[in-house]
Amino acid sequence: MSQYTKQQIIEKAHEIASMIAQTEEVDFFKRAEAQINENQKVKEKIASLKSLQKQAVNFQHLGKEKALKLIESKIANVEAEIDAIPIVQEFKQSQGEVNNLLQLVAHSISNKVTNEIIESTGGDLLQGVTGSAMKKNQ
Repeated sequence: MSQYTKQQIIEKAHEIASMIAQTEEVDFFKRAEAQINENQKVKEKIASLKSLQKQAVNFQHLGKEKALKLIESKIANVEAEIDAIPIVQEFKQSQGEVNNLLQLVAHSISNKVTNEIIESTGGDLLQGVTGSAMKKNQ
């Protein structure tokens, strides 16, 4: 059984990251992000949202509860308007797909490492216990 260095593992991780960056999911994410950045309606809504958020911070700092509640309501409305824009929905969906892909890779690695440990210690994959745990329970 060969051993790998942390550096070799990091290099392999970079290789996997490059592969992920060249997937259909990431490509769609980049295109959706570019369209959002070019969309005037989205730009205006985001500028409005930022302005309202600054006002909310000021009202909170000054302890103006009624004004803060009103601004928070306006913020929620603008956020809903932004979320309703089709390109924003596509962007969020693509963001979710990229996150799912990253989680799939992380889970695959974690499961494989666990299985390798169980197998290398003579454990039982079905029970999910290592060989040393099996000996301890006997």
